[in-house]
Amino acid sequence: MPVDPKFEAILNEYREHLPQFREEALNIRNMLQDTFDQAGLTVAGIEQRVKAEESLAGKLELKGGKYQSLKDITDIIGLRVITFYIDDVDKVASAIERLFTIDWENSVDKRMAHEVDSFGYLSLHYICSKPDFPYRFEIQMRTVLQHAWANMNHDTGYKSGVEVPTHYLRNINRLAGMLELIDEQFSLIRSELTDYRRRVKALVASGNLDDVSLDGDSFRDFLELDPFGQLNRRIATVNQAEIQEVSLMSFLRVFKELRCNTLGDVLKLIKKYSDGAYQIACYQMGLTDLDIISSSIGPQNLCIACILKNGGGKAGLIRMFDILNGPNESNEAIAGFLLEQSAGLPFMNQ
Repeated sequence: MPVDPKFEAILNEYREHLPQFREEALNIRNMLQDTFDQAGLTVAGIEQRVKAEESLAGKLELKGGKYQSLKDITDIIGLRVITFYIDDVDKVASAIERLFTIDWENSVDKRMAHEVDSFGYLSLHYICSKPDFPYRFEIQMRTVLQHAWANMNHDTGYKSGVEVPTHYLRNINRLAGMLELIDEQFSLIRSELTDYRRRVKALVASGNLDDVSLDGDSFRDFLELDPFGQLNRRIATVNQAEIQEVSLMSFLRVFKELRCNTLGDVLKLIKKYSDGAYQIACYQMGLTDLDIISSSIGPQNLCIACILKNGGGKAGLIRMFDILNGPNESNEAIAGFLLEQSAGLPFMNQ
């Protein structure tokens, strides 16, 4: 079969520019990553590839006279952006629209498909160009689940031209529907969590702490109010010490163990046991020249005072140190020492 001179010219141009295509594919990928980073947009991955010569030759043979030159082929360079959530596809698309010129006539939104077996093919495809590169390129956008489903379908040979028994098709389509529902639910859950966090921030800022459940998000917002700062500064005056700030998130589990269900409960605990926490610190620091203390000393001593005052004893203290420091043999010794030395402090007899 004679070789079409036009096709051969396209292939020769492809071979001549192949190193440039590979370099440009990586450049575009880096541009996308930088843009997403600047926008605070987290994606699951960015893939890039340059069409293989065998694939290009097959396309030229299949499409006949559609292509007059290499510039008519829009996917010599192809990239795929994989997002965690459905709604992030549109955010990615918006970022790409600002970064490149979009050929809207040749771009396609396959998410508009309504076939029962279309889940794995619901990508958004943009044909793009940039001023310093004479060839167009394709960027596909899809979710992690869509990407995984498309790969699994490809691997099993589905849509390969071989007739698939009806019961297999039915099961495949059922799974596709389940995955589509899961994709939608993940996005819905994230949206609801975002709304919840906004409400928590507003409640914390307003001071309505009795209405805020104690959890990771609310406790993090609570710590931004520096609730243990006054106690820590009071303790620091014992030795005129400097306070070294550390993360206090590990105390969340301790407060929950102490039956704090809301931020209001934590605030009540602070008010009730601050004097005891200060007395413990005076005993710990009074005979030392310690001039640097951790910001954890206030909440830790509050919890110690609460545990001892409520009869938690040595076992309660060991449990607290196991949570804060991880289980180890020294926790028992420290707990025993604190139990013995705190027995004579004023707060224990009030």
